[in-house]
Amino acid sequence: MRILFVGDVVGRTGRAAIAEHLPGMIRDWALDLVIVNGENAAGGFGITESIYQEFVDAGADAITLGNHAWDQREALVFIERAPRLVRPANFPTGTPGRGTALIDTKNGKRALVINAIGRIFMTAFDDPFAVINRELEACPLRGAADAIVVDFHCEATSEKQGIGFFCDGRASLVVGTHTHVPTADHQILRGGTAYMTDAGMTGDYDSIIGMQKEEPLRRFTLGIPSARFEPAMGAATLSAVAVETDDATGLALRIAPVRVGGRLEPTLPKFWDAQG
Repeated sequence: MRILFVGDVVGRTGRAAIAEHLPGMIRDWALDLVIVNGENAAGGFGITESIYQEFVDAGADAITLGNHAWDQREALVFIERAPRLVRPANFPTGTPGRGTALIDTKNGKRALVINAIGRIFMTAFDDPFAVINRELEACPLRGAADAIVVDFHCEATSEKQGIGFFCDGRASLVVGTHTHVPTADHQILRGGTAYMTDAGMTGDYDSIIGMQKEEPLRRFTLGIPSARFEPAMGAATLSAVAVETDDATGLALRIAPVRVGGRLEPTLPKFWDAQG
């Protein structure tokens, strides 16, 4: 199975990069499963129903969230009629929506998408290790799903790595989101799980994690907020991770970073040619 996971989409410029690049990637690379983290898609904070539909129309099979899941209040309502929208599974019991989704892939197989949120340097929700373990046991790789992707939305790299090793051999891909900077540690762990600490953001990198620089710098230097954060509006880099799995096991065969457009040096997966 060919999987593409796209890092946090930030604001209008990030959405434009999705519309420009994603449909061609799906076609040229014959992608089977596309997951997009959309928790910063609406002006940098949250997601709306129309943006969710934009991503689905561009070819996303699932859209994951994070700590900004409810910044657009309409998300609390429309998530119930948005089966491809997945919020962190370790939010409290009774939270609207779903923390996992079993997706029909483009090649007719089934993929489990799990979203969870970390606790170090963040609001301490339920134990992500216990919650992810519960979901992996309920829908095991090859037993009930042909592929499993875990989006771990987390601040601390150590906690992300811990989840990676915790899931090794039980998931196809564990990828971190939230910090908006792509890491260079993409690898296949010993048990066969593809891992990357952070996929990076799909947004303007002439910014401070996607936001216009002036207000964050003012707060860093003076400690006084004077305006709200606004997304940077320059050309976006689409940042993602590409994974190919073994159909027999659901585990990873190859992993590579993806960066297209904007300011960052471009990189594409060499194991997929232009004809897919």
